[in-house]
This record gives sequence, structure tokens and C-alpha cells, in this order.
Amino acid sequence: MTRLSRRSIAEYVATNLIEGTPSKKALLTELAAFLIDTQRTKELDLIVRDIEYYLAEKGYVRTNIVSAFDLSAETKKALEAFVKKATKATQVSLSSMVEPAVLGGVKISVPGRELDQTIARQLTVLKTRFKKV
Repeated sequence: MTRLSRRSIAEYVATNLIEGTPSKKALLTELAAFLIDTQRTKELDLIVRDIEYYLAEKGYVRTNIVSAFDLSAETKKALEAFVKKATKATQVSLSSMVEPAVLGGVKISVPGRELDQTIARQLTVLKTRFKKV
């Protein structure tokens, strides 16, 4: 029996998620059973990342947003429009998280890219630049 690559597994799962057959629950159960049966459970994080990347190529983008405060519905809508335009996605799923350590601004992560406009990052950049001087 030949070993399936992570990418072929991810492509299979992503394609079936887009098509909607079988159900999401059945598909994820199948994936979990396969990974357990082939003793590849340690690859789960990489496979999930590959699934997200493949979905992004097909226009379905899952976005993680980190901010210091809760985002208003207006701000989320604006960020969704920004991500759609930047990635040329047809569907965007936003997942936001509040992390006070970022101090302000936002960090937007999509598969394969990240935009970090947080105050914490800007302070780190300044600190690094002054160390060199």
C-alpha cells in the first residue's frame, strides 16, 4: 500500500468540504479514523493548514483576527471586505480573538499570509532598530 501525501489528503478533504458530500461530521470522522489507523495523528496540524491553504486557492478563506479589544460589527464587516479584496476570495470566514498584549491595532492571518499592524509589533520593530544604532 502506498502512503498518501499530506497534500493529497488535504485536497481530498477540502474538495469534499466544498462539495458538501459527505457531511462535514462524516468527513472529519473519516479523516480522524484514517490518521489514527495510519498512525499519522502528529501530522494533524499540518494537514489542517494544508486544507485551509487549498480552500483559500478555491476562494474560501478562513481569517484569524487578533485585536486588543472586541471588534464592532462594522469593523468586522470592513475587515471582511478588505480580506475579500486582498485575497480575491468569494467567501470569508472571520474568527476574532481578543489579546490585550497587542495593545492596539489588528493582526490579520490568512493561509500563507499575515498582516500585523499591532502596536506591540511596531514597538518591537522600533526596539530592534535602536539596538542596531
